[in-house]
Amino acid sequence: MKKILIIHTGGTIAMSEDKNTGEVKPNTENPLHLTLNSLEGVQFYIEDFLNIPSPHMTTNHMVDLANTIDRRVSEKSLDGVVITHGTDTLEETAYLLDLILKNTCPVVVTGAMRSSNELGSDGPPNLLSAIRTAMSDGAKNKGVLVVLNDEIHTAKNATKTHTSNIATFQSPQYGPIGIVTKRRVHFHHAPTAREKFKINSLSKKVLLIKAVAGMEKEILDAVCNIQMDGLVIEALGQGNMPPSTVKPIKELVARGIPVVLVSRCFNGIVQDIYGYEGGGRQLKNFGVIFTNGLNGQKARIKLMVALEKTTDINQLQHLFQQ
Repeated sequence: MKKILIIHTGGTIAMSEDKNTGEVKPNTENPLHLTLNSLEGVQFYIEDFLNIPSPHMTTNHMVDLANTIDRRVSEKSLDGVVITHGTDTLEETAYLLDLILKNTCPVVVTGAMRSSNELGSDGPPNLLSAIRTAMSDGAKNKGVLVVLNDEIHTAKNATKTHTSNIATFQSPQYGPIGIVTKRRVHFHHAPTAREKFKINSLSKKVLLIKAVAGMEKEILDAVCNIQMDGLVIEALGQGNMPPSTVKPIKELVARGIPVVLVSRCFNGIVQDIYGYEGGGRQLKNFGVIFTNGLNGQKARIKLMVALEKTTDINQLQHLFQQ
C-alpha cells in the first residue's frame, strides 16, 4: 500500500463560488476530502498547511512548505507528496521546491481553475491525476512535477498561459513529459539534468522588471535607488534593452548587484548576439548574467536561491546556463 501525503495550501481548488454575489472565496472546510474515497491501495495523510489565495503566497511560505515536506517524508517514509495550490503562483512554488527539497520521493503540485461548486469543476479530477502520478514509479527522480488537465509537466518548464482556461498550464518549447489516462500514468520523456541547493531559508531581495519600447531611464534610475540584492529583467527579443537603460544597468553591475536577463518572449533563450547600444553583446560584456530559457518569475526565484550560496558573477553565470 502506497503512503501519500496531501498538503493543502488553499487556492481556487479549495474555494467555493457565492451563488448570490458570484464571489469566489476560501472555504472553512476543504471540499476535496471526499475525492479521496475513490482511490484504493493507498494510505493518505492529510495536512492543511495553509488556506490562502495563491497571490498571498510568499517565498517564506514556500520554504516552510519545503521544510515541512522533508520532515514528513522522513517521519512517515512516504511514497509521494501531493500539494494543492492556487494557480496564480503555483509555478513559482513548484520551482522553488524543485530547487531546494532534500527528499527524492515524487512531489506533485496541482490546482484548479474552477472553484469546487462550479459546474465542471476541475479540482477533483486534477487531484486524482496528481495522486496517481505521485503513486507512479515512473515519477521517481524527475523532480517536482505539475499535474493539471491530465498532463504532467516539470516544475522548471510549466507556466500559466491563460487566465481562465482549464488547460492553462503549458511548457513552452518542451511540452508535457507525460499524460494521465484512465488506465495508467505514461511518461514519454524526462529531464536530462536537475539542480539542487542546500538551503533552509531565503534572505535576499530580488526585483523583477519588464522592458518595453521607449522605456524611460527614470524607471531604471529609481530601481537603482532601491536596496536590493539582485535584479531580473525581462528583456526584448534575444536579450536586448533600450539604449536609455544601459547606463543604470552598467552602474548596478559595477556596484556588485547581479543583473539577470531573460526574454519577455515565452519561447527561446537570451543570447549575446547584437552589438549595438543596449544589445545583448554589450550587456554581456558589462557582466549581465544570461539565462537558459527561464521566465522572469522563475529566474527571480533561482537568483534568490543562488545568492544564498554565492555572489560571484562567474559562478552565477554558470548556474544560469544550466
